[in-house]
Amino acid sequence: MKSPFRTVFLKAFLVGPKASLVTSLPKRLLVFGSFIAGMSGLVWHAHATVSTSADTIAEAESNWSASDWANVPPVRPMPRPGKFAKPPARPGYASVLDLLADVQPEYFPDPGRGYYSLWDQITGNIRDTRPVSPYPPFALMPTSAYDIDFRYLENPDHEKDIFDPVKRIHLGNDWLLSFGGSFWYRYMHETDSRLNAAGRNNDYHLIRTRFHADLWYRDNLRLFAEFIDARSFGPELAPLGIDRNHTDILNLFADYKVGNIYNSPLYMRFGRQELIFGSQRLISTLDWANTRRTFQGIKSFWRNEKWDIDAFWVRPMKTEKGEFDNWDRRRDFFGLWTTYKHDKDHLIDLYFLSLNDNRPVGGTFLGNTDILQSAAQGRTSMLGDSNVHTLGGRLVGDYNQILYEIEGMYQFGKWSNLDVSAFAVATGLGYDFQMPLNPILWLRYDFASGDGNPQDGNVNTFNQLFPFGHYYLGYIDLIGRQNIHDFNAQLTLHPKRWVTFLAQYHRYYLANKRDFLYNAGGVALLGDPTGQSGSHVGDGIDFLVNIHVARHHDVLVGYSKLFSGNFIENQRPGINPDLFYVQYNFRF
Repeated sequence: MKSPFRTVFLKAFLVGPKASLVTSLPKRLLVFGSFIAGMSGLVWHAHATVSTSADTIAEAESNWSASDWANVPPVRPMPRPGKFAKPPARPGYASVLDLLADVQPEYFPDPGRGYYSLWDQITGNIRDTRPVSPYPPFALMPTSAYDIDFRYLENPDHEKDIFDPVKRIHLGNDWLLSFGGSFWYRYMHETDSRLNAAGRNNDYHLIRTRFHADLWYRDNLRLFAEFIDARSFGPELAPLGIDRNHTDILNLFADYKVGNIYNSPLYMRFGRQELIFGSQRLISTLDWANTRRTFQGIKSFWRNEKWDIDAFWVRPMKTEKGEFDNWDRRRDFFGLWTTYKHDKDHLIDLYFLSLNDNRPVGGTFLGNTDILQSAAQGRTSMLGDSNVHTLGGRLVGDYNQILYEIEGMYQFGKWSNLDVSAFAVATGLGYDFQMPLNPILWLRYDFASGDGNPQDGNVNTFNQLFPFGHYYLGYIDLIGRQNIHDFNAQLTLHPKRWVTFLAQYHRYYLANKRDFLYNAGGVALLGDPTGQSGSHVGDGIDFLVNIHVARHHDVLVGYSKLFSGNFIENQRPGINPDLFYVQYNFRF
């Protein structure tokens, strides 16, 4: 049974003016697309024949009530990342002396009572429990705007907020409209920025504005649009591709409910959309970037209490300052991602991903600053396309005070005329001490393979795809998940519920000293094909403090430094990069 919605959305959101959707796809994508279409058709057929007759459908629609809105939209919480921190269990301290002596204030006999923001502290607003809020108490928020959960507003007893009138506006019984947005400002001071030979510094300012509108017809149809304006002011070096995107569309899609499987809805999403999966090591929204990362294509998703299943075919968007962004017709990205939720504390991810890159690749660095640049460059002089497939799995969770994570990723395929065989591993063990300052300590090891012989007919450098490497491999963004060993530790403290302190230490080595050092965007920075420069890249430290000022306001201050090892010293003597930044974030 054909759906007219599906045809209209494909034409409106996917087909470009210069090439038809079908003729531009390689054969393997047609097979994948046929699988998705077949799955959707079967579900649609099952929904029409098993769940009903026309009379049943009419009866179901007439039974839609106000209480049903409590489940709309079907929000997906942000996946649990690696190095995760649990909310502080202890209330905090009234003074520095109390902190040193571990004296809890007498007016906090219940561990749930306390101040949950700086404004609470200033106004003396002692809360009995953690307030219900759609936002994390942190300046960075990888979660997409369309997955921010305002469903609690359907409860008439919710805590009132000045922006409630623009949220969840009911237009009759069947329609729901909501608005929202955010603004941030960040000051950046970089020393020895980007490992350039001149050792130049870089001071600049970043501003980002986002605004969205969200329209639902019951739980059957959704239209979501999000505007973004990202600007950079006063840089001493050329701005990165992720710094600027003037007046453009970040998200623009339609969701269509195909039917129900085991009493849970299956949706199809058509259009421009952000993707975020699992640990975000391979697919993320890259919230540290001023522009964020987005794609355009089709995604189907189904969720219930135990399972999340997503299948997608998309193309990454090319950020073009001063012009409307367009999707990259030379790259196709598709995959299947499954998450099993054993319980709220233990998750399993299993996935298959495929990136087909039709751009010429070879031994010359093209100078592209686009953070979406795929693949490791410089390992062969051959020119051609690349087709990289990734199989992976992850276990993550916590048991009492012990936290754990392990993820393995294997890649195969073709790089021009060469065979791809690469892998990456991320492991970590953490402990929640449940003592003063609410400390959580993680000890971790991250590895991504490199290529030691460009003449052996194989490519062994791992391709990090579309990662949030900033979160894992150092905030200075000079290290990517390609050709690297990273022995690292992270300590998180909460001296107050509204104060987060985080410290990281990294010790970096090249996985293969004849391969390149790649940055967070996958760009080859430095290399020595002889291997004589050594393998010790350096030691990195990161410190940051986040102050949750109030429900809508956060301030983040951070400092990062890379102490160069022999590999960098032998190629850039005297270079020891560091980064200082201050960020203010407002959301509504």
